[in-house]
Amino acid sequence: MRLKIIYEDENLLVIDKPSNMVVFPEGLTSQDTLIDLLLKQFPYLKNVGKPPRYGIVHRLDKDTSGILLTAKNNKGLIFLQEQFKNRKVVKKYIALVVGNVKKSQGEIKTLIGRSPKNRIKQRVYLPLEPGSKDKREAITKYRVLKRFLKKENSGLKKEGYTLLDIILKTGRKHQIRTHFNYLGYPITGDKLYAFKNQACPEDLKRQFLHASFLKIKLLDGREKEFSSELPEDLKNVLEKLNEDTG
Repeated sequence: MRLKIIYEDENLLVIDKPSNMVVFPEGLTSQDTLIDLLLKQFPYLKNVGKPPRYGIVHRLDKDTSGILLTAKNNKGLIFLQEQFKNRKVVKKYIALVVGNVKKSQGEIKTLIGRSPKNRIKQRVYLPLEPGSKDKREAITKYRVLKRFLKKENSGLKKEGYTLLDIILKTGRKHQIRTHFNYLGYPITGDKLYAFKNQACPEDLKRQFLHASFLKIKLLDGREKEFSSELPEDLKNVLEKLNEDTG
């Protein structure tokens, strides 16, 4: 398998990451990771950064698709990572959440840290809450793109799903998934953060979360925008929802 390259210059590779792929190995994983495939395509990346990340600038969860940056040299890695650290990067995602998000747009601002009940999950902490000390600020902005409300026989509409355009102002682990679970609108198809008996479109086989847009400054001083089209599996889910809801 060869990875799709959205953009390449002497310092940077922009990858269109497929879903169902771990970015780099952490603990036990038997499948090829994205960095394994990258090193086969671009062996010189072994000289960039440190294993297991090598030149990977940021990360996406296994079942999240979309834009991922990889530096081709150490100078580029440091330069690009500094922009993420200083919140200079614009990152947008498309997500389908369970339920009818009432506000047409909003901002979620909390602290996020590891859940004491499940170490592989994150959870929201509020200021002064027990356990909130040293937890990191997380800010997520969102805008409703479309609501899919199911019609009942009575003619009334019941809660279905909401398609969102999301901007990450910070980059915490599982930030989008944690924040919308906290609001009561978990990401559709998300097995880790799902509610019990959570609704899910029949054809959706993974979490509906796609990194669709990124803007960053390059080493030559230019600002560059990258975009990734919604993958076919997620397009098909939306088309079916359109048919079901009219």
